[in-house]
Amino acid sequence: MDTMVNSCKKTTELIDKGLLTTLTIKEKMQLSIHTSMCKTCKSYEHQAKFIDKAISKLFNSTSKINTDSSVDRKRKIIEKINKS
Repeated sequence: MDTMVNSCKKTTELIDKGLLTTLTIKEKMQLSIHTSMCKTCKSYEHQAKFIDKAISKLFNSTSKINTDSSVDRKRKIIEKINKS
């Protein structure tokens, strides 16, 4: 039987995996047990989630900005064509 307490390396892998996909019940338990005892991995988990949210917000807001500027550009081009 595998141990329920993982190394820090395995725990950080689970943290990263959990940001991309759903963990199994066993993985969730292993992650919970380790982070309850290890302040470093708990801190890593917090930072990873924060960075993931920040990047998601950045990409979501960037795509809107690009779309708006693209629409504005098209409008300006049409105005120049109409003036000619």
